[in-house]
Amino acid sequence: MLRTIIFTLLLGIVLFTADYFSFNQYLPVEKWYILFFFFSLAWLQHRLMSYGWTNNREKFVQFYMATVVVRLLVCSAFVGVFLYLGVVSQERFIITFFAFYLFYTCF
Repeated sequence: MLRTIIFTLLLGIVLFTADYFSFNQYLPVEKWYILFFFFSLAWLQHRLMSYGWTNNREKFVQFYMATVVVRLLVCSAFVGVFLYLGVVSQERFIITFFAFYLFYTCF
């Protein structure tokens, strides 16, 4: 979990410097919500995976698959809600969301 915290802090620093150096026209206004969402999702996934690992290791694969499905559904709901509420720039929002999704999936 420490690696996830460090990774999130680094992404937060990148987002902050993008605001500072006026690169925010390339990022959506909701970038902090997206970062918090993915950190919360990574924390939840870590908790579920550690629970599946400690209590019954033979059910670890089921816990992993369950977290992947839950992550996909929650991400779809997050994007759907924000698009329904009316994001200012839908393209930037979806591209940023997809980039963060890939960053947190690969990490």
